[in-house]
Amino acid sequence: MAGALVAATMVGIAPVPHVWAQQMPDARIAEQRAAMAKFAWMDGTWRGPATSQSPGGAHSVTQTERIGPMLDGTVRVLEGKGYNPDGSVGFNAFATISFNPQTNVYVMHSYAQGQVGDFKIVPSDQGYVWEIPAGPMTIRYTATYDGTVWREVGERIMPGRPPQQFFEMTLNRVGKTDWPAAGALPPK
Repeated sequence: MAGALVAATMVGIAPVPHVWAQQMPDARIAEQRAAMAKFAWMDGTWRGPATSQSPGGAHSVTQTERIGPMLDGTVRVLEGKGYNPDGSVGFNAFATISFNPQTNVYVMHSYAQGQVGDFKIVPSDQGYVWEIPAGPMTIRYTATYDGTVWREVGERIMPGRPPQQFFEMTLNRVGKTDWPAAGALPPK
């Protein structure tokens, strides 16, 4: 009998979250879309030189980026490819950027060079900053956009030491893209 009472109570409660779920998404989606507008400047295709420094020396590539919105503008999807001078792919990364209205935080979910991670990304009036914690060191990427050129610099930050730049890319917009939303499978 107690089991039947619990079951009846649960059935009576179950519609409440369903009704709430039906009413809340529009407001949440609108808030996410408005927040993600700060990254709209990135939409399109980009190309330019990029150089990274490692103990083995400098490695230069032609960096390309293609970026576009998904899920009604609430998520940005990014793919970056760095082409070696011989045309082979020397770097490839994929990421999404989204905004969580519950925490008021932007998050980049990134896949690159066999690694995966979630990183806080902070938009600014001219770009963004995102960081990767790496033990006592922090890897900081700072991007600026002046209306024409997207420049991004990567620095190693160690306590008690000046930042050490190890990466730089300077990209120019090549054009618009309907990626990744284009090509969706229609119902029929």
